[in-house]
Amino acid sequence: MSNKPESGFTHEKIETNNLLMVVLILLVIAVGGMVEIIPLFFQKSTTQPIEGVKPYTALQLAGRDVYVREGCYNCHSQMIRPLRAETLRYGHYSVAGEFVYDHPFQWGSKRTGPDLHRVGGKYSDEWHRIHLVNARDVVPESNMPAYPWLEKSPVDAAAMPAHMTALRRVGVPYTDAEIASASQDVQGKTDMDALIAYLQAMGRALK
Repeated sequence: MSNKPESGFTHEKIETNNLLMVVLILLVIAVGGMVEIIPLFFQKSTTQPIEGVKPYTALQLAGRDVYVREGCYNCHSQMIRPLRAETLRYGHYSVAGEFVYDHPFQWGSKRTGPDLHRVGGKYSDEWHRIHLVNARDVVPESNMPAYPWLEKSPVDAAAMPAHMTALRRVGVPYTDAEIASASQDVQGKTDMDALIAYLQAMGRALK
């Protein structure tokens, strides 16, 4: 029996060479990621909107910006999983075709507060206004912070056309007329008005 060491690409060489190990791990992750992600770009269920899903209006889009800016996603997910406990509480599970116009999407599982994907139409505009000014006025046990300044903060109307133009470049089908009227559509509106409009639009296409 020969004691001659093995030559070539052996397990021992991989495990004792830190740089080689790191390179191979990154290669495996990259290939695995591509195998999982690239096919999704060609599946209609993930690239085509379901019936009833429309691009956000200028006011709803401004509200979405407020939602992201204020970090609402840190406590509220927008992704109902197909589990009985979740569908009983929140409604129909989320499907990819509902999010094709969301850039970036607000998926996740962080739920300090409830999932908001089906919150649209569940409460009145006035309920949302009171809740955002001081959540404990309508939900006594809530630990949600107050956002009273949203009532006095005006929507940045001048920024909306450029924002919608950028979204059109990544596939959101805004028309020239919608972009041209965007500033006028949000003129005189507050961040509170915009955020409520966004909340009321959430998840209403799929019942």
